[in-house]
Amino acid sequence: MAGLKALWVAVLLLVVHEASSQLNVCGRAPLNTKIVGGVDAAPGTWPWQASLQRPSSPPHFCGGSLINNLWVLTAAHCFDTNDTTGLTVILGRQDQGGSNPNEVSLNISRILCHPDFNVSIVNDNDICLLQLSSAVTFTDYIAPVCLAADGSTFNSGIINWVTGWGATSFGGSAADILQEVDLPIVGNRECICNNTMFEITNNMICAGLSAGGKDSCQGDSGGPLVVKQGPQWVQSGVVSFGYGCAFPNFPGVYARVSKYQSWINGIITTNQPGFVDFRSAGTDSDATYNCGDPPSGPVTASPTAPAPLTCGSAPMNTRDSRGLVQSAGAWPWIASLQVNGTHMCGGTLVTADAVLSDASCFTMYPNASYWTVELGRRNLNGPNSLNITLGVKSITLSNLTGDNIAVLMLSSAPRLSDYIQPICLDQGMGSFLNNTYCWMAGWGMGQGGAQETLQEFNTTVVGCSNTSSSDYICTEALTVRMGDAGGPLMCKSGNSWTQVAGLPYVMGNSRMVRSERAADQSTFTSTARFVGFLRETLGSLPSPANVTTTSAPTTTAPTTTTAPTAPTTSHASDARFPMSYLLLLLLSSLSVLSALV
Repeated sequence: MAGLKALWVAVLLLVVHEASSQLNVCGRAPLNTKIVGGVDAAPGTWPWQASLQRPSSPPHFCGGSLINNLWVLTAAHCFDTNDTTGLTVILGRQDQGGSNPNEVSLNISRILCHPDFNVSIVNDNDICLLQLSSAVTFTDYIAPVCLAADGSTFNSGIINWVTGWGATSFGGSAADILQEVDLPIVGNRECICNNTMFEITNNMICAGLSAGGKDSCQGDSGGPLVVKQGPQWVQSGVVSFGYGCAFPNFPGVYARVSKYQSWINGIITTNQPGFVDFRSAGTDSDATYNCGDPPSGPVTASPTAPAPLTCGSAPMNTRDSRGLVQSAGAWPWIASLQVNGTHMCGGTLVTADAVLSDASCFTMYPNASYWTVELGRRNLNGPNSLNITLGVKSITLSNLTGDNIAVLMLSSAPRLSDYIQPICLDQGMGSFLNNTYCWMAGWGMGQGGAQETLQEFNTTVVGCSNTSSSDYICTEALTVRMGDAGGPLMCKSGNSWTQVAGLPYVMGNSRMVRSERAADQSTFTSTARFVGFLRETLGSLPSPANVTTTSAPTTTAPTTTTAPTAPTTSHASDARFPMSYLLLLLLSSLSVLSALV
């Protein structure tokens, strides 16, 4: 028994030693003497900073933080799959473009993202653990950060630091030198008031200036938000998402690390990360914050009222070409309808909180919880500046013979601007005569280059050779591709754009939409055919704009950033391969084979 007791004592001492030794080394940065904000970080300043890389150009796609000698903490939205092929973690790096004598590069053996990561609620539980292929040796340039323990408090105004190699300006290029910026915490109540287009949960923490000008940005995703307590740096957040970058009154949103102590310790059972109970002194002003109260940070000028709810206004639109949409805001009602971050169909904003699309888009995924809607987007891949992502509360389908439409009610109304506006709907009262100049726009599969930029094509209205019914409208022949479905065929009347038809659903790569009798024209189901359904579902529709609207303040970047070119909510800059398209193509092939049999 004495021998057994000695064995248990040894085991207990080993466990205690592992836990205490981790706390003794985490959060120590002997080369960090930070007292004010800066731009370039000196080597060794943030020794837990990781660069996640893949075999692409540029290789860096997300940040992360070392939390012990074998694990890195990052964001779940950085990964579409758990496939580790070609992925590496670089530690001790300062310069993405130069030499780094203090760095090491390690493969990733496992990707374990939070099982409740939810993109319907924008990036809720946006946290992920990466297991390294081998243990790393700590140095002054490579060391773990401490993590905020469950129950930690971060009062409004507490200064934290965020680091990364992301874009240094709104819509700008990624940094070569590791960047650092100091940001005050914005309490969740205030953050909810500011980020009305997103749902802010208790699993999130916000940081930023009410005046804007400082923020994390695209490419910083997964990186650490840290604060110092005594001699130790403690990670409070993981870079998750935001409305653009550094906009006034739009703080960045981070995964709240303290909410995940049990989940992390359930995965890392030996040599567990050092969790530190961070406690803010004093009273938290956010506890009694109400929407409309003055912001907790530096005061900025009150924003101009949003544009009135009229329809069809596109002041950024000067259409005189076809092909790639050359600037943001050309078609401010265009929506990308997505499942798990993959574009599936197009749509159009038609009221303050409703999007119109094609009913066939929802055959495979009929539940509203599957879908998110992105507005203000120009590129499916790559940089976007004012992109807004919203959840879907409900999907209502019309029930007529033949083609049908769908109305998606959004989780909240987007803030309108020159880049986000509703389009008018043809209710059968307008007159779009032959030779009326019209346009279609969409993200057709295989179009738009590497960034999959929104495409636009012009056409003219022609007389329908196969029908005289007002339920249809005909144009010169147009090609509708997979991914275009639900987007608009739109014509301009006066100062307002009107959607006269929706683009049909296509199974397969592309289809030339033609009438049965005429090879030189396309036939579309008129929006006016559904006017009864639309009025029953939506009530009154917006009235056409009589004059061109002016920019809402949210479209203008602060003076420290560059002007927006097109939209993003997630701070990640990684492109995603549309796997859902492969599934749709497979189903299409099976349907063709069954028809042949």
